Amino acid sequence: QVQLVESGGGSVQAGGSLRLSCAASGYTANSNHMGWFRQAPGKEREAVACINTFSRNTFYADSVKGRVTISQDNAKDTVYLQMNSLKPEDTAMYYCAAGFGYPWYSPAGYNYWGQGTQVTVSS
Repeated sequence: QVQLVESGGGSVQAGGSLRLSCAASGYTANSNHMGWFRQAPGKEREAVACINTFSRNTFYADSVKGRVTISQDNAKDTVYLQMNSLKPEDTAMYYCAAGFGYPWYSPAGYNYWGQGTQVTVSS
C-alpha cells in the first residue's frame, strides 16, 4: 500500500513563502502522476499543481501560475510544492496525491491521498 505524508504547512503573512513536502512510501511503481490539491471550507477539492513522474511534465492551476513550482526528487519518493507570493485565498488544507487514472489534473485521476497539511495565509 502506498502511503503519503505531507509536511511544511503553517501560517504565513500575505506575500510570504512555504515549501510543502510529500514523502511517499510503499509500492509506487503504478503512480504515473503525483499532485498537490487543496480544499478550503465550503469549496470543492481542486488541483494546485501536478507532475508526471516519468516525463516531469507539469500542470498548474491558473490561480497559482507563476507563484508555485512542483518538483520531484531523483528517487521519485518526495514531491515538493514551493509556494511564493502567497495570498489569503491560498488558505486551505493541502493534500498530496498519487495515481494512474485520468484526468491527471483532477482528483478523479488519483488513487492515493495523504492526510493533508494546513496552509493559512493572513492579510
